[in-house]
Amino acid sequence: METYQIEDLTFTYPLAAKPALDHINFYVSNGEFVTICGKSGCGKSTLLRHLKSILTPHGERKGEIFFNGADIVDIDQRTQTEKIGFVLQNPDNQIVTDKVWHELAFGLESLGYDNQTIRLRVAEMASFFGIQNWFMKNVTELSGGEKQLLNLASIMAMQPSVLILDEPTSQLDPIAAADFLYTVKKINRELGTTVILSEHRLEEVLPISDRVIVMEDGKLIVNETPQKAGEILKDMKHDMFLAMPSPMRIYAGLKNGLACPITVSDGRKWLNTLIGDKTVGKKPHAPTPQAPLRQIASKFSPEPPAICFKEVWYRYEKEQPDIIKGLSMEVAAGKLYCVVGGNGTGKTTTLLLVSGILTPYRGKVLLKGKDVAKMNGKEKFSHNLGVLPQNPQSLFVKKTVELDLHEMLDGSRLTKEEKAKEIERIVALCELDGLLEMHPYDLSGGEQQRAALAKVLLLNPQILLLDEPTKGLDGYFKIKLAGILKKLTDNGVTIMMVSHDIEFCASYADICAMFFDGNIVTENDPQTFFSGNTFYTTAANRMARQFFPDAVTTEEVIRQCSINS
Repeated sequence: METYQIEDLTFTYPLAAKPALDHINFYVSNGEFVTICGKSGCGKSTLLRHLKSILTPHGERKGEIFFNGADIVDIDQRTQTEKIGFVLQNPDNQIVTDKVWHELAFGLESLGYDNQTIRLRVAEMASFFGIQNWFMKNVTELSGGEKQLLNLASIMAMQPSVLILDEPTSQLDPIAAADFLYTVKKINRELGTTVILSEHRLEEVLPISDRVIVMEDGKLIVNETPQKAGEILKDMKHDMFLAMPSPMRIYAGLKNGLACPITVSDGRKWLNTLIGDKTVGKKPHAPTPQAPLRQIASKFSPEPPAICFKEVWYRYEKEQPDIIKGLSMEVAAGKLYCVVGGNGTGKTTTLLLVSGILTPYRGKVLLKGKDVAKMNGKEKFSHNLGVLPQNPQSLFVKKTVELDLHEMLDGSRLTKEEKAKEIERIVALCELDGLLEMHPYDLSGGEQQRAALAKVLLLNPQILLLDEPTKGLDGYFKIKLAGILKKLTDNGVTIMMVSHDIEFCASYADICAMFFDGNIVTENDPQTFFSGNTFYTTAANRMARQFFPDAVTTEEVIRQCSINS
């Protein structure tokens, strides 16, 4: 039986020049796991929100959506609330109570279930999701991964027949994201729940999907099994192939007649078949050991560091434990310095300390040798410091993207013509053509990231702080972003970036650092850093480390395979 049947669905936002969804036709079978992907702004989130009436955006809609055989507009809200579960991108946007146990019970209470049923369902979900150990905690004490797991458990307590997830792992670290997706697949496999999920990070998602739908400009361009979808995108030379799992991209980069691998495990077997016999008797060289913290300073120029922490300690409340613990680190001028690590380890807090929003109770934070605590706002942010926060919406203050961009140049000494020229340059750089007349909140997550980045770049900062800048970005624009960051560092701009995007950091960072328990435990160049890690490393490295321990990107694995095959 079909859970959803979408027939000729077209949707246009108010005042929009073209439809966000353009004659969409597809179905989702009962118990199927379907992944929807595509470039930022292709219509993924808009489509998902049409699958639950209360979330449908305002605009003109044509076509029909059937849920379990009935037109969705005829299904009452209680039934939709109970049977259609929806997990949002930002876990904080969905949590409504202060305690974990109350959050689990909230949906059932709202539907009017009796206490006995609520207690039974809450206990069952807490056990299934392993929430017992933090059942009585305040929600504010949870990490990002725990919050998203709580959202999922709260929805599953209502026993929905379909689970819709809109980029649910975008704010999770790689390990938490993998655990979350494993749980989603477990729900699909063991409970028979239909899953419809949109994602940009396809490394973990495609191997567990039954079918992949690829969207472009509001249209469906691919609707196939993961392996077939990858082959079609490759033959089309489509930009979305850049988002495919590393084993598929490595396979596509080498001439061979073997079956295409999707998982890391399949990739290892494929590599073993491809080059295994040719390396018999050869011992792979061991990865370069991690350099102790600060040992790599000699690789930098003798200039004073752009950012310097000296024995910095910070806690949010006097009675709470320290978040930053004796942090000492330096970021050299003109470098892209990427910080990775789990949720809740102190990465974002570190960026807030650099920007002066937070002040340490012990130690100093220096920008180009000056104490941040003693700098006024003009000194910090006038052609000096630029900050892209984790939530890009916090930067938007106007009704359109164009007005928001102009707002950044208010008070500058540029002429009207110079302002227009500067905005034109940034619009082209961040690919915002066609979005200028839209309200920033109507943009997709990836488009909001680009618009927010454009605002920050208009400040012409010499030090740029980026908190999860690749969140919501498709593989194509990640390459564009890397090009933008490279131009900035070539011009002497220092970039400190916090990210969960391991592949991006491995490919483009100058230095990578691991944050753990309020401090940096190691830092090094990307190749040395990631080739020495077991879990915090790329899929390409996990796949090929038995042959090429130092290869951490798909390009490096392809190059090594070409040499050895």
